[in-house]
Amino acid sequence: MLPYAAYLRVYEPLSAFAETERKVWADYAESRDRPRRANALNAEHGEAVLRLLGTPPQPVPAQESPNAYLRRVEDRLYVCPWQTRLRSWLAFSRLRGSTSVKLMERLVPKAIADQTADDFDRYKRTGGSSALRTHIRTTAWHVPPSWFVPFDGNERWLVLGSSTPGQDVTTATGRNLIYVTSMAQARRRSARALQVLRRHLGDDVSANFDVEDVARWLEEFHPHSLVELDYGGLVHLMDDDALQADQSVAELSAALTGLDTGQEELAFAMYQRVILRWKSMQLLESAN
Repeated sequence: MLPYAAYLRVYEPLSAFAETERKVWADYAESRDRPRRANALNAEHGEAVLRLLGTPPQPVPAQESPNAYLRRVEDRLYVCPWQTRLRSWLAFSRLRGSTSVKLMERLVPKAIADQTADDFDRYKRTGGSSALRTHIRTTAWHVPPSWFVPFDGNERWLVLGSSTPGQDVTTATGRNLIYVTSMAQARRRSARALQVLRRHLGDDVSANFDVEDVARWLEEFHPHSLVELDYGGLVHLMDDDALQADQSVAELSAALTGLDTGQEELAFAMYQRVILRWKSMQLLESAN
């Protein structure tokens, strides 16, 4: 079973990478040994579990991952590097900053935690301005409302997967819910949403529910990139009816349109549908 996490990814065209990296990714795309899309999340999760179950645990891999998610559109290759080492460093820093010292020492020995932090500090000093840019954002137990903004309801791709008689449908193989759009569309929709929110709700950070943060992140990538929202392991928390009924992207778009056209009741109703759906999902994290 995959972790209950969703992913926001940016796939850059091969031309966006340095010349040496282009050859690496072009060769990688032709490799028969690379993880395929159908089992890439399983492979990534498996690597992390092996590291954390080791003695002592290894919170961050020693080397950066050579793997990537790939997409092809009209023979054009798009690459989304896993960046497992960088993402692990960032996640470890957030965990260490929000966890008590005693609990942290139970999770990771102090010497290893200190060494991991020192290695990350050294990386940041030598990595340059783009050292902390990740192509993948991850969130557990829910999808933040701001992640729906770059997409359109018609870009939804749902696969319920196949299950055997008597099998829980939520554990069906091939189960997935994905949105994919162009970077140009993602930026345009994010900018429009931010304008609507600022015009009607002001510059309050809480009012724009992190849309500005997502918009700034998208600006860091090549303008001809692709943007993908992947429900990942969250599809295993939802039965077929719940997945088919989930129109969060369309509902949030309707809420923004309602807000901009003076239809406050519509805007509130659509926004509440999205918020309540995902709040109920988040509550499962603490369910016994």
